[in-house]
Amino acid sequence: MIGIEREAGLLRLTLRRPDKANSLTKAMLESLVAALDDVPQALVLTGEGKVFSAGADLDEARAGLATDPVWETLSAKIAGLGCLTIAALNGTLAGGAMGMVLACDLRLAVPTAKFFYPVMKLGFLPQPSDPARLVALVGPARAKMILMGGAKIEADEALAWGFIDRIVAPEALLESANALATDALAAKAGHAAAIKAMIG
Repeated sequence: MIGIEREAGLLRLTLRRPDKANSLTKAMLESLVAALDDVPQALVLTGEGKVFSAGADLDEARAGLATDPVWETLSAKIAGLGCLTIAALNGTLAGGAMGMVLACDLRLAVPTAKFFYPVMKLGFLPQPSDPARLVALVGPARAKMILMGGAKIEADEALAWGFIDRIVAPEALLESANALATDALAAKAGHAAAIKAMIG
């Protein structure tokens, strides 16, 4: 349920459970973590179908996945990569799936994408690193709107807030992500990591 494609230094990971809105099982999350063991020069994270991910699989969430440390393991691994990481959001992003996207360097989204993280409503805390990453993008008040006020934001608003970096037509989404990765793929080893370290 995870597509793994490697070509010329680019690793593309695709959530492939479109019949379930790409809701994530523990096995899927562990597959994503394992795929990142071989550090690429650039990473593109995307989904199949009309939704990027609805978050945790409901049955597994009730059984404990909602609070499993695997979410934090995945986002920490993405954040720690010494390469350019791009989330190419083919549709709505919700719940626990937010963490892996917040951990990426860049976020592209299709015009119909919506973004929400209903932890207050569901009675859970967000994953430990998610609030700080969200605040770094949108500021504390807007982070509270999402995490505490249950705000569901659309692509235009997400772009204005700085949550996403560019809105792209669905048919051009992967092409746009690949174009942003071009320079990183052509760079010498360690160059991307050095620039990321300077940016902080």
